Amino acid sequence: MQKIILPLLAITLSISSCKKVEEEKVEPTDMATEIKVEETIVETPLDSAAVAKAWADYATPSKAHEMLAKDTGTWDAEMTFWMPESPEPQKAKSVATYKMILDGKYQEGIFKGEMFGMSFEGRGMTAYDNASKEFITTWIDNMGTGMMVSRGQYDETSKSITFEGNMVDPITGKEKKVKEVITYIDDKNQKMEMYEVNSDGKEFKNMEILSKKR
Repeated sequence: MQKIILPLLAITLSISSCKKVEEEKVEPTDMATEIKVEETIVETPLDSAAVAKAWADYATPSKAHEMLAKDTGTWDAEMTFWMPESPEPQKAKSVATYKMILDGKYQEGIFKGEMFGMSFEGRGMTAYDNASKEFITTWIDNMGTGMMVSRGQYDETSKSITFEGNMVDPITGKEKKVKEVITYIDDKNQKMEMYEVNSDGKEFKNMEILSKKR
């Protein structure tokens, strides 16, 4: 009986040893695979010359900036407003002064006039981001405490920039979509149209400004 048990024990130990050896052989393979995966994630550092060129291109005014620079000067603006609850438009006038700042990289616009029987002043800043390839504009005025930020693209066919963004409605406290379209009629005439989306989801034109350069 012992002669039978001993060979069986030896075979069992041999099988167990083989399994252990196989398991030990598998582990290095798994580790090698993990190391290989980690190695593929590592990114190759950019060449210093390529980095310098990318930053130089980002900081250099482009043709889009030249287009903005054409607005430099003083403009007389005729403003028309529409209210959703009233079909009768309201009129106002303002004077806009544009100039390029920070070495021609940004356009600053200052608006002053009368609106709804009150003194009105607003400031706009327009940029063309060479990295994202889009126009970005911000707007603040003395009629509120918020800032509107919109982004858009220039369309050569219509000679216009369509900006889209969001703002919080001070009446409802909810965010709503806004759209601004600036049409370059010629070097001395522009049209700005402002739209918002009503509670029923329909787009409503609430303002138009016709500007003429002095």
